[in-house]
Amino acid sequence: MTAATRARVQRRPVHGVVLLDKPLGLSSNQALQKVKWLLRAEKAGHTGTLDPLATGVLPLCFGAATKFSQLHLDADKTYETTLRLGVTTTTGDAEGAALDTRPVTCSVGQVVETLDRFMGPIAQIPPMHSALKKDGKALYEYARAGVAVAREPRQVTIHDLDLLDLHLQGSEPYLRLRVRCSKGTYIRTLGEDIGQALGCGAHLSALRRVQTGDFGLDRCVALEQLEALPEADRVALLQPADTLLAGHERVTLAGEDAARFLTGLRRRGPWPNAERVAVYGTQPAALLGTAHTQAGELIPGRLLSPIEIQQILESQA
Repeated sequence: MTAATRARVQRRPVHGVVLLDKPLGLSSNQALQKVKWLLRAEKAGHTGTLDPLATGVLPLCFGAATKFSQLHLDADKTYETTLRLGVTTTTGDAEGAALDTRPVTCSVGQVVETLDRFMGPIAQIPPMHSALKKDGKALYEYARAGVAVAREPRQVTIHDLDLLDLHLQGSEPYLRLRVRCSKGTYIRTLGEDIGQALGCGAHLSALRRVQTGDFGLDRCVALEQLEALPEADRVALLQPADTLLAGHERVTLAGEDAARFLTGLRRRGPWPNAERVAVYGTQPAALLGTAHTQAGELIPGRLLSPIEIQQILESQA
């Protein structure tokens, strides 16, 4: 697509969430930019990244929904992955060059026992081929320059680690795993660590995110499906911005209280303490933003602008 083609696209306010099944080979940002172009959206962002090697659930936020994208970074994630046993690579996945090849001599019992050791809280050293920043620069930039940087171990939690399939013989032995984990977990690192514990080494040959928070693959749309739809049908696939606020307590404000809240003023009321609150107005009935409640006060967090609220109401009319 040329710069001239992009210049002719008339952008417009679009508010909501597209649950994308990210295809293989695209970075999260490339997928975001493609969907942003398809919707002709003015403003867009995503709720955390997937490597180009990975496919699966990628919530994309547009307009007002971008204000709540950070909230979803804390959500647990579930992945299905294939570990190629016996070969380590420079990147920990199939995109890297082979480093070492070793025979696979472990038994099924040893695999099960090893997986059990990775359940619960574990420490991980972030991989060099990651977007984690060091002195303002992504680790993968150092890696591409051939520079190794000291990284501190990080605590993450593996909630579930299920063995879906395995093949320990033949020319390409593998394990297929389903992993439910806390935010910040590097599945490549988990795969490498499991391979090391089995004594043969391993790297990821496939990775698919099947769940992030409340969002599963059953709610996602593929990029090629989105491309094939008329524009009106693409917009109809948008989930409302408050889709990102599942699990928040709900507070509704009327008239003057809603107007004052939107200016950033605290409101008083009979509310119990709550860390995460979604705040709505009554006339019109619309999402106003997020807040938390403490000692009977509703304290504003991220707020929608009156213009955003009006645009959302007009799109629903």
